[in-house]
Amino acid sequence: MRIVKLKKENFLEFMEGISTISELIAPIRNGDKVSFQPVKDFNKIDLNATRTILPPKKFFVPSSFAMFRISNQTYEPDFSHIKNRILFGIHPCDIHGLLVLDRLFMQELQDPYYTKARISTLIIGVSCMPDDYCMAKSMGTHVVEEGFDLFLNDLGSFYLVFIGSSKGDDLIRLKTGLFEETITGEDIQKYVEWQTKRDASYKNGINFIAMPRLMELKYRDAFWDKLDLACLSCGSCSMVCPTCNCYNVVDRKEPGESPVERVRHWDSCTLHDYSLVAGGENFRKSRKNRLKLFYTHKLEAYAGKYGKPGCVGCGRCIVTCPVGINVKSVAQALEGNEIKEFWNIANLEVLK
Repeated sequence: MRIVKLKKENFLEFMEGISTISELIAPIRNGDKVSFQPVKDFNKIDLNATRTILPPKKFFVPSSFAMFRISNQTYEPDFSHIKNRILFGIHPCDIHGLLVLDRLFMQELQDPYYTKARISTLIIGVSCMPDDYCMAKSMGTHVVEEGFDLFLNDLGSFYLVFIGSSKGDDLIRLKTGLFEETITGEDIQKYVEWQTKRDASYKNGINFIAMPRLMELKYRDAFWDKLDLACLSCGSCSMVCPTCNCYNVVDRKEPGESPVERVRHWDSCTLHDYSLVAGGENFRKSRKNRLKLFYTHKLEAYAGKYGKPGCVGCGRCIVTCPVGINVKSVAQALEGNEIKEFWNIANLEVLK
């Protein structure tokens, strides 16, 4: 992997340069919220954002899109939602989230829509410091070695830039005069010190190694009944999760000669109708059974198949769930701890 330096005084010129070849998406702040948006003003890019509301998966698996149209025995696939893009400001945990989706959508049965979007998108990662909700270190996702074209490590007055692909190298060559090839011993020491500082800053995490067996041992534990009472089945945890990938498809047709359009949209295994089948049977009527499925995916099943957790430790479920059900609190409950957030909700008379 080739490594170069970019002084911060040259950062905006580099961004302006790469924006001429593709649509540039970056974290943009609006009040106290940050989201990935097309860049219209380079000065509004938030380089210090901890997390965006939604992960970058929305650019690869949109919340809703037309897959194809059928009319008079003609079949027309629709890839119109896919653009050539550069996604800037992706944190290591979110890059790991994309690597999870890569395995699901590009390995055994290749999803043509995800694959085309992935190929059409360049990833520029950026280093970050954790806040009180980040759990990336305990998940092993605070460091990333693949899945990006460029990765910028913020070392104060300059970025140490890791070039992860030939496409990333092409981006460097657009403005090659802005980069320095020589990496000094002092630069390396700054990088080591920054890594040490970042690792020591993590305040949150779970004992992931213990989770797969605990999920099996406590699959029928009483704490799931408490979650059953507390969960609102709103699906927010799935919507904000970088690795959740459930979807549904519906066929739409307007009256007359208009074609049939098949639309794919996000769904969630935590929603009541997800397991509803013909005849009105629902295999997971209870909230606790849906939550068991969700957390089995995050803490056991994916690890068993791929050797890595289905959770990347981004902390979005922690800041999103209104009743405190999240990977952290469920992991603590599996370890035998009583968690005040959803225990208090479950003890309310109105929910009994």
